[in-house]
Amino acid sequence: MGQTIIEKILSSHCGHTARANEIVVARVDYVMGQDGTAPLAINAFKDMDGKEVFDREKVAFVIDHSAPSPNEGVSALHKLMREFVKEKAFRLYDIGEGVCHQLIPESGEVGPGSLVIGADSHTCTYGALNAFSTGVGSTDLAGGLISGQMWFKVPETFKFVCNGTLPTGVFSKDLILYLIGDVTADGATYMAAEYVGEAIAALSQEARFTIANMAIEMGAKAGLMEADDKTYNWLNRFTKREFAPVVADQDAVYAKVREYDVSKLEPQVAKPHKVDNVAPVGEVAGKPIQQALLGTCTNGRLEDLRIAAGILANRKVHPEVRMIVAPASRRIFLDAMAEGIIQTLVESGAAIVTPGCGPCVGTHNGVPSDGETVISTANRNFKGRMGNSNAEIFLASPATVAASALTGKITDPREFI
Repeated sequence: MGQTIIEKILSSHCGHTARANEIVVARVDYVMGQDGTAPLAINAFKDMDGKEVFDREKVAFVIDHSAPSPNEGVSALHKLMREFVKEKAFRLYDIGEGVCHQLIPESGEVGPGSLVIGADSHTCTYGALNAFSTGVGSTDLAGGLISGQMWFKVPETFKFVCNGTLPTGVFSKDLILYLIGDVTADGATYMAAEYVGEAIAALSQEARFTIANMAIEMGAKAGLMEADDKTYNWLNRFTKREFAPVVADQDAVYAKVREYDVSKLEPQVAKPHKVDNVAPVGEVAGKPIQQALLGTCTNGRLEDLRIAAGILANRKVHPEVRMIVAPASRRIFLDAMAEGIIQTLVESGAAIVTPGCGPCVGTHNGVPSDGETVISTANRNFKGRMGNSNAEIFLASPATVAASALTGKITDPREFI
């Protein structure tokens, strides 16, 4: 009996052939914490009588959720992180460097066959690089920091076969929203979502990150893809390390398999207040908006900014809309400046904020007011997600967000493409 990608990666890290539903203890290749969770992990580390981290080269903390700090309480937590990192002598990504789920792939430390844990639910993003990466709690993070190991129940695998070609004006964000709407928010709970097919192969590496990032929104433990030339071309920009790519066996056993033809897919929108409350954009077109957010760990990459700039070029954001842009990393910010993308966005009326998570998680940089409607490229639209439980959040692709910012209402981006 063959193995799935997740079974093979866990097998290579636990020392024996691992099968779905088995409990294993596996070594980890990288451990990450961010400022929403790392302070709790530091306290747990001390409670466990931790002395040193297991490997200084395989650990990083990122200050991205509230960066720069919006208040004195958060500043105290940031200080705690900085002092801990200095004492233990490992890597800290401080304010302005970007979002953890862009920075860790950019570090070159993660690639095909890697096993990564991070105290953030969207750590599953790195599955686009053919890695098993998953979110853990702060106490588990502390244990990983000390031991370099983690226990797992080997997930079953849900295989998504996506064939056909995405139509013009339809992007990876539309595809993953459609899949989540189809299987629902708990349709893949604790499974590994394995994405294959010609539609996935045709996506850029940046677009694949969007798909993997939102695997958690269908309940999945991980979102995995095979590595190909696009994967290695992307990785070669950041590292010369050798990785061990993993491919599922032909006779691998899957818990579920669904096949899709994406050739007629329309732009999709997730309606409040659930990510799986998905509909074609035409169903909600015309809904007035007051704020548009472009960025986050889901869609803040250069390709995303470029798509939006293509729509906004030589046009103005609607006077009753606040458009906020948060590049996913400093590197992306600089590349977008060099390409003229940032100038295009600013000239259209957008406000550029520090690379980070602030608007998405609602800590600062764009908290909406009561009764306001936001359209966002983020990954969650839960009630209160952006800092106000009396606001509504719609999720969409960068193209749909940009088009809606122009018109002041939710708009089909194909009108501008």
